[in-house]
Amino acid sequence: MTLTTTRNEPVDAPIAPPRVVRQRRMRPGLLGLAVLLVALGGLGSAFAVTSVRATGSYLAVARPVTVGSVLSTDDLVTVQVAGGQGLAPVPAGQLDQVVGKRAVVGLAAGTLLTMSQLTDQPLLGPDQQQIALGLAASEVPARKLNPGDRLLLVSTPAKNSEGNAPSTRFEATVIDMAADRNNVVLYIALANRDVAAVVALAAGNRIAVVLTGAA
Repeated sequence: MTLTTTRNEPVDAPIAPPRVVRQRRMRPGLLGLAVLLVALGGLGSAFAVTSVRATGSYLAVARPVTVGSVLSTDDLVTVQVAGGQGLAPVPAGQLDQVVGKRAVVGLAAGTLLTMSQLTDQPLLGPDQQQIALGLAASEVPARKLNPGDRLLLVSTPAKNSEGNAPSTRFEATVIDMAADRNNVVLYIALANRDVAAVVALAAGNRIAVVLTGAA
């Protein structure tokens, strides 16, 4: 812009000085917080990518397995699992190491298998023997007895006995059970000292079976 004087000579008008904009200073605390948030965001992204990529083959339960049952290949299936942080599933490559082991807990179909659910310890103890006990279906205390269930065998009076003869009791553990419509065979573990007496009572059909504890 120019001004004109009476002498018609142009005169430059004074130019307004530029405005100085004060720069806002970021407080150190806010700057540190921003850096921390960026770092955490990067770690979260890396964790998510790692979880997606960490896919492996593991063993899962294909069908229900009762306590004490021995695992077979038909009980297991291979599944693909992504991530798995905090879990300890059995890799599919260890199939041969778990087949033949016994379940220490009931295994539900569709769940991942872990080594803590298995044992290679037999149900038959070092001071025990196994016998087969034949019973009528009505003499069994449950429709299904599982390996590891605890039983109490109680002697019953002989048919020709007089008076109230004292009963004898024996503790036993279920090893296995086979059943048809009318008859049941219980495979049980007994203390060595009780085997002869229980066999004699069973031969005379003088055994009552009580379920005292589930495995």
